[in-house]
Amino acid sequence: MVRDLSIRPVRRRTLLAAVTGTAAAAAAVAVPGPARAAQPVEPDIDGTAQWNARPPDGTISVLRHRPSMIIVHHTVSDNAQDFSRDRAHAHAHWVQDLHMDDNGWVDTGYHFLVSRGGWITEGRHRSLETLLGGTGFVLGSHTSGQNNRGIGIATEGAYHDGATPPDAQWEVLVALCAFVCAQYGIPSAEIYGHKDFGSTLCPGVLHDMLPRLRDEVAGALA
Repeated sequence: MVRDLSIRPVRRRTLLAAVTGTAAAAAAVAVPGPARAAQPVEPDIDGTAQWNARPPDGTISVLRHRPSMIIVHHTVSDNAQDFSRDRAHAHAHWVQDLHMDDNGWVDTGYHFLVSRGGWITEGRHRSLETLLGGTGFVLGSHTSGQNNRGIGIATEGAYHDGATPPDAQWEVLVALCAFVCAQYGIPSAEIYGHKDFGSTLCPGVLHDMLPRLRDEVAGALA
């Protein structure tokens, strides 16, 4: 079923309001089953079909177990001041082209990307489908040695040289992490940065902000 895209910006405003505390009741919908925490508001995510992604260059592997962590990245793209949905889609294309053409990967390495304007795009094909299912996830290509354990979420921008994420990006990153944690039963303490698992500057200043991210995600799950 194709969603009515005309309502998506309205839902996005509702999402941002919920994260900042003005619509807390909307973020407290319970999900039955012992494996999941309280369910925060489901964020709008533009799937690969919506941003017209290239088809994968091979098989997308679906793992039949839940991830145990979230790993945050930055894409080291320009810190664009264009916060539009079109820019988010263009960024998703840029990342996919880089990963497929330069890295030789089957598809985008990350599961999801959060634009500087607060738009979420699906990265690797089937990541959204499996997230909504809550029982398995797609094998990514984002963190050496951890791709069969972690969901990779990448933020648009370069945050290794003093820049900080815009408010909209941060708020939606919190919302997405909270939803992923709820779907998979991941504790908020199990949110890491790329540099926790290798010699890299990624995700820049976002790594220093991880304690705040964990706290805000925990609040969304309470």
